[in-house]
Order: sequence, then structure tokens, then C-alpha cells
Amino acid sequence: MTLLSGEVSTRPFTTVRPDVGMASVVTLCVHKEFGLQGDNPVNSKCEDGWRFIPIEVTDLPGLIKGAASGKGLGNQFLSVAAQSNALLHVVDASGSVDKDGKISEPGTGDPIADFLDTELELVLWYVRLWNSNLPKISKLSKTPGYGTPMAVEEVMQGIGVRREHVIAAMKDSLLEEKPVDSWTEKETQVFCWSLREFSKPTILIANKMDLSRAPDGFEALRARFKGLIVVPTSGEAELTLRRAEAKDLIKYVPGEERFDILKPQDLNDAQKSALAYIRRKVFGEYLRTGVQFALNVAIFKLLRNISVYGVSDPQKLTDKDGRVLPDVYLLPSGSTVEDLATHIHTDLAKGLLYAVDARTGLHLPSNYALRDRDVLSIVSAGHKI
Repeated sequence: MTLLSGEVSTRPFTTVRPDVGMASVVTLCVHKEFGLQGDNPVNSKCEDGWRFIPIEVTDLPGLIKGAASGKGLGNQFLSVAAQSNALLHVVDASGSVDKDGKISEPGTGDPIADFLDTELELVLWYVRLWNSNLPKISKLSKTPGYGTPMAVEEVMQGIGVRREHVIAAMKDSLLEEKPVDSWTEKETQVFCWSLREFSKPTILIANKMDLSRAPDGFEALRARFKGLIVVPTSGEAELTLRRAEAKDLIKYVPGEERFDILKPQDLNDAQKSALAYIRRKVFGEYLRTGVQFALNVAIFKLLRNISVYGVSDPQKLTDKDGRVLPDVYLLPSGSTVEDLATHIHTDLAKGLLYAVDARTGLHLPSNYALRDRDVLSIVSAGHKI
């Protein structure tokens, strides 16, 4: 996803610290819609009509049982995971990793158990946080003007828990009318399980789909976890293609269903064999490596983000330096013009007057709900982007 040079090894739990890198999500660029020959991206990249928008992705160490109690690297994993907006849980669909984390023959491991073990540790960590903060949550919930959702948000906002997550989890757990300090241990566990799901939405990535037994593992994961999005991927194929593309050996746009070999004369036998294998076993079976698709699903479907372009001149679609469609921003669905202004710069939001819609020329109020692919010029007292 990020092309980081992380250590790869056959020993269990090779990753011992979080590796933070940048990846991208992809959406159709608007420059063709406006009849422009091209654009000049600043905070993103445009390639073949596709806009690549950077996002931060963190590769976390694997969990062992007891992580929620501090065993292994559990606290490190959980504290970083808690800061995330979504979790992309990568599982070896081929079952070629055994219960001790060692590389083994396909079919030896259990992808379902691997996923459930990690999920359980995450929920147990939520339970531990809840119990340790229950006196404060209980006290705040009884304060006039608070209530349980606001109390939980205030105490647990450091791990990304918002009021709407609490309301949804209480409804899902049938605890809307029951005071928090009267919940049973079982009710607390059920609530924490729901709260984790709502506050950290998850995609299940079935990796190593090019190996034997992986299709069986993928179907088993889909059948067992019907409420989750399960995406088949081949991370190794994506990495191979990205590295070949970086060396100008092939033409490959992440997420597309094809790649073209540009310099066959520069490929050695091993490289030719690898690309032929990818074309047959990955693209031939699944149309794509799935990695870019998984990122797009996480950002646009799971988190329901939209892409919004900011310009200074709504007629020329340029910034103050004349660059065409320089910046695109990812914002949660339901965001307003004011949210966009705040996202760009707090000073812009302080004197916010209105936004100009580049398509219609209409002046949009600060509470206008943004739409995906909007192109707007923010007008503020003394400021304009």
C-alpha cells in the first residue's frame, strides 16, 4: 500500500513497531468534466484522469492472546489502533501461517480464528478502558445537560469515540434506558463490542489470493462474517507491480485491471515469470490485486468520505498562483462549507462569508452540505482561497 521497506521474514510477528506510510485513494478527477486538458495538483496527483489523494496508513504489529492485558506488544498495537479512523484487518486467506505465526503449508492455519482472536483482544481492551473510567462516566452521565452519550464521548474521545457511536452502540445493545452503573458484566461486554464496531469500522482483507487454498479461505471468511466487507487481495502482486512501475518497466495505474510491459528487453527471466504469474493468477482470476480497491472501499464506503476541490478563481478553477485544480480534500459525508473552510485553515473559517460553486456560480451559505466532487471557492472576510 505504502511501498515502505518494512522487514519481511518467515519468523512470527516480524513487525515489532508501527510503520507509518502514505498511500492514496483514487477518484475520477474533475478536470475532464470541465473540458480542461490537464491540471496542476499540489496536495495530490492526477494520472490518466484519476486523482490520487494521500492518506496515512499504519502497519501494526500482530497481536497475541492476552494483548489487552499488556502481553507482548499489545498496548502499543491497541493504542495506535485506537487513533485510527478505520481498521483494515489483513488475514492470510491461504491459511499458510499456523497458530504460532510461523509460515507453513497452505491450509495449515485458520483465517477465521486469526481474525476472531484479534477482534477479541480489541474488545477486551475497550472493556478494560470502560471499567477503569466507569466512575467518571457514571458521574458525568448524571450531570444536568450531559447524559450517557455525551459523558462517554468526553471520557473516550481520545480513542476516537464520538457521541453518535455511543448512541448507536447503546441502541444495538438494548441499553438505551439503563443507567451505566447498573449494567451487568455481560451487558458491558456486548456494549463494548458494538462500540468498537461503530467507532472503528473494519474491512477484512483476504490476502495471498494467488496461493492454493486461498479461494476456500476467502469463501469461508465471507460466509462467517456476513456483516463485514471482505476484499480479496494479493499484496505481493501489488508490491511487485508498483516496484516494476517505479523502474519504468511497466505501465500500471494502481486499481486498474491491467498493466502493460514497456521494456520487455530489460526484464530478466525471473521478472518475466513473476509478471506472467500475476497476469494469470491475480488479474486472470480477480481482475485486480485488490489493494487499491480495499483502500477506496475503506475511505469512500466504510467512512463515507467525499472529495471536494478548493480553488481561488471559480471561473478558471485556479489558485492564486494560477495552478489549475491544485487541491482536493477528503471530508466526511455531511460536511458543510464551514467544515471545509476549517479544514483548509482556521483563519478562513473565522471570517467565512460564503462559497462560490464553480459549476453554477451560485453563492452557497456556510451550512451548505457538501457533495462529492464539488469545486468551490471559499470567500472569507480578508481571505479567499
